[in-house]
Amino acid sequence: MEKENKIVVFQDKKIRRIWHNDEWYFSVIDIIRALTDSADAKDYWYRLKKGKPNRELNCR
Repeated sequence: MEKENKIVVFQDKKIRRIWHNDEWYFSVIDIIRALTDSADAKDYWYRLKKGKPNRELNCR
């Protein structure tokens, strides 16, 4: 069964997703933005991947 690519809403925040190989893939940047209210979700994700401790992440 073919699924459509759709935007889902979580707490009034849009999260992009795509159906691929029988699995949903979600945008990490959109999820970070929804969960942290980060002004710069891309920078937050970059710092998180680099292993910066949470106290160094500027999430608001």
